Amino acid sequence: MTVQLGSQRQGLDDTKRRILVEAGIVLAIALFLILVMPALLPSFWLNSLGRFLALGIVALGIDLIWGYTGLLSLGHGVFFTLGGYALAMHLKLQIPPTASIQLPEFMSLYGVTELPWFWKPFYSFPFTFLAIAIIPAIVAGILGYLIFRNRIRGVYFSILTQATTIIFFNFFNGQQKLFNGTNGLTDYKTLFGLDVNKPAAQSLFYGLTILFLVLAYALCRWLTSGRFGRLLVAIRDDESRVRFTGYDPTGFKVLVFAISGALAGIAGALFTVQTGIISPNSMNIAFSIEMVIWVAVGGRATLVGAILGTLVVNFARSLLSVKFPDIWLFFQGALFLIIVLALPNGLMGWFREQGRDLFLTLSGQRRTTTYPSLEEDPEVEYERKNLGD
Repeated sequence: MTVQLGSQRQGLDDTKRRILVEAGIVLAIALFLILVMPALLPSFWLNSLGRFLALGIVALGIDLIWGYTGLLSLGHGVFFTLGGYALAMHLKLQIPPTASIQLPEFMSLYGVTELPWFWKPFYSFPFTFLAIAIIPAIVAGILGYLIFRNRIRGVYFSILTQATTIIFFNFFNGQQKLFNGTNGLTDYKTLFGLDVNKPAAQSLFYGLTILFLVLAYALCRWLTSGRFGRLLVAIRDDESRVRFTGYDPTGFKVLVFAISGALAGIAGALFTVQTGIISPNSMNIAFSIEMVIWVAVGGRATLVGAILGTLVVNFARSLLSVKFPDIWLFFQGALFLIIVLALPNGLMGWFREQGRDLFLTLSGQRRTTTYPSLEEDPEVEYERKNLGD
């Protein structure tokens, strides 16, 4: 009993030590991004980095539901765009009191004379701040409940989420008077009296993006650790057995899908304020599939890989589109095929399986094995040389 308690205590100490080390690494990276990168990168690439880090938040949400829970969503562009529209509506209502028309300019072009009722709550920033996450979470929760209660999963779940993007895309695309249709919401002016287009404001949004990315990573790491995380993995690997043991996977899947939708909404808002536009194009199927590609390239069920894959793919796309504007899509497709065929577990999976050994070999170090005494045993060495591994 004493030995068992000692081993459990040692396991807890190792877990705490690992969490502290990981938290230290995350904090160091965040400080590097905030303090060092602005001095190294020109304004264009710094703005691009901020936008790509915002996309990393939605990638974390996809990794949470796909990598850990086994739910391949092809409709996260909907939740991303809803969060973007929530913030954009607040920004469009920042109209100077001296203006002759207290309406967003596009409404006047379509003959609207009174602000629609559902726009009015977005005058309030606290309401907008909550709506950015809550509206996508509610939509994801309702959609997830309707799907999961009927035990729909696998490819059928993916098809339904893809169909959702078509519905929302057509709705927003056809609402010229309410959302400016296919043109979307753009030309933002101020937020709290600060010109959102000035470098100082963009630097602030860059810092906020890093802060929310760290918080999103901490949330996902907390959810995937411990009993709840093991349950998510169990649902991914064998949902029928989980149901047989007495758990109802429906509630857990709805919850994690809603959280993933909220993360996508936050990412959409941060992306919108840094790009200066949000439109129904963010709801198209291609963009939702791109999000899945980011996670696949970085590595499923790694969290860090989701962020890494987002940065790699988007920076590669930016560089290739400048150098090869006519054929850069072929490079993007080739990158995805190489990852899927040669590195099925993504970049982080490769590093954990082969990359670490390669690094140790190149640096002249020896990999620590589980049973080092066997590696040094002369009889084992003799059998390995004469009989093979």
